[in-house]
Amino acid sequence: MTRLPHKALLAAVLAFAALAAGCSKKKEAPAPSSGSGASVGTSERSAPLRAGVKVPLPQGWSALVAADGSFQAGPPGQPVLRVDLRRGEGEKMPSVAALASSIRQQFSGFQVSLDQEEGDEQVALVRITLAPKQEDGGLGPEGPAMLGARRVGDDLFLCATLPGANAEDVRLATEACRDIQLQPPGK
Repeated sequence: MTRLPHKALLAAVLAFAALAAGCSKKKEAPAPSSGSGASVGTSERSAPLRAGVKVPLPQGWSALVAADGSFQAGPPGQPVLRVDLRRGEGEKMPSVAALASSIRQQFSGFQVSLDQEEGDEQVALVRITLAPKQEDGGLGPEGPAMLGARRVGDDLFLCATLPGANAEDVRLATEACRDIQLQPPGK
């Protein structure tokens, strides 16, 4: 397998993040603090994305802020979840239908299977299986992915899995995006 499908997928994920928020200018997310957050159970922990916001992470996952300002998390050495913060843009929260439509447009170079859609006024998540279309009419290897948005207060968080994520990574990333929350003051 060549790296072209992964590059095409990453480009589509980044384009989706910009389009889903309805903005053309990227806003930078601040770095999480070095203390990686409080425990939220026996199998998860939270990583702060900014003061007052928590992204629950599965046991063993670590988080970092990438050079482009995005929050990325996953198993050691393999980020599989990307989260972009759009401050003050919560009103631009896409519906599940709008998200699915955008996915079909953005991933036109892939065969897309919609595996799971869920959403309400606070969260829209779509899990898909993608296979790159080949020049000979065939399909490349399939891979799972998730794209979503989560409204927390007035802010919008755009979530996407990164190339190389397996089905379990996608499931865990979906749960983390669904459960982004505001942390009460003083915690």
